[in-house]
Amino acid sequence: MPQSATQARPTGHPGYAETLPREPESAAAARRLTNAALSCWSLEELTEDGESIVTELVANAVQHARRESIRVLVERTAVRTVRVAVADFSRARPVVCAVGNADEGGRGLLLVAALAAGWGTVERRWGKIVWAVLEGRG
Repeated sequence: MPQSATQARPTGHPGYAETLPREPESAAAARRLTNAALSCWSLEELTEDGESIVTELVANAVQHARRESIRVLVERTAVRTVRVAVADFSRARPVVCAVGNADEGGRGLLLVAALAAGWGTVERRWGKIVWAVLEGRG
């Protein structure tokens, strides 16, 4: 069963996290978590991009990570800024692929880069966290 948590962050804003099975169907749960967090923070204008980003990050973890679970995190780092992240147990860094028009896959990180204000990877002893930042208007 997925494990959820809400906890205060150093910014004083809450963060949401959920441990999910490393399977394609977990993207839907990750979108719901992202949507709920953005709604709670009255940042609905970020919902479409946030859901697209978390879907791609989950898809990458499902395809490339190890072990049976991933952790999705949605953190409000400032009043109008949100960090969406997926932690997994692989230390292999994600790579933006060069894709052709006929290729069916490989565009996920290009989409993340296009939608996010920034993105990157934090290596950990046990694996990595791939994150993307969304910035609201105003």
